[in-house]
Amino acid sequence: MPVSLTPALSRKHERGQTYRYASFTLTAMISITSAQLDAWLATFIFPLSRILAMVASSPVFGNRNIPARVKIGLSVLIAIIVAPTIEDIPQVAVGSAQGLLIMAQQIIIGVAMGFTMRLIFTAVEMSGELAGLQMGLGFASFYDPVNASFTPIIAQWMGVIAILAFLALNGHLYLISAVAESFQTLPIGSMMPTKSFYGVANWGGSIFAYALQISLPILAALLITNIAMGILTRAAPQLNLFAVGFPISLAIGFFVLALTMPYFIPMLDRLTQEGLGTTLNLIRLPR
Repeated sequence: MPVSLTPALSRKHERGQTYRYASFTLTAMISITSAQLDAWLATFIFPLSRILAMVASSPVFGNRNIPARVKIGLSVLIAIIVAPTIEDIPQVAVGSAQGLLIMAQQIIIGVAMGFTMRLIFTAVEMSGELAGLQMGLGFASFYDPVNASFTPIIAQWMGVIAILAFLALNGHLYLISAVAESFQTLPIGSMMPTKSFYGVANWGGSIFAYALQISLPILAALLITNIAMGILTRAAPQLNLFAVGFPISLAIGFFVLALTMPYFIPMLDRLTQEGLGTTLNLIRLPR
């Protein structure tokens, strides 16, 4: 940065007296090349793309009730903290073809990480939907702003419990830690291996098994209740099954649901740990 000092003599008249003083002009020129500007933008934009994609697709941060400004601000804050720790960032222009390709890779990686964790809540809501249908609450549904669809009340309630438990287990902090660690295990410019996509598919397939495991106690209890009601109807044909069966199924369903709540948190903890393990496997390059 070249700096030049130029002296200039001036006269100042005040009440008939003349004073001579010297003034100095400071001239500073800062020169930034386009290569330096592209490097600075790449250091911030590429990590921001991965982090923003993860935040938008993750189960808690990506909730539609959270304003977009909050999501963008959180992503920018994490990117500012993480960017100085990243090494070997490709020095390419963000707007070039190669830069856009790298940005698309970062978006795919971030979406895969957030989607893997979102499947946990999908399993919980699916188990609640199965339980609600068997309890006779299939008609009772609320609008779910996350999935932009109508969700049964039991599934909605279990989804809220799962979110609160996820926050209590510091799952959101583990997710942020995973995306920060991903820049070390899967550097910018590298793409996830093919087996990582198979890992996401297998994890999505196991979600249905977990949903059945969560709702299995309620389904078994209601199945026994329905069999008992069928036997009772055969023994007493004059009994109104619709007038008696619905309150009994509803009461037994809520009773079994209350009994299984203490075992729900450990199950969700196991799902969270397996989901984080699957997420970390996504961002590891094969050796």
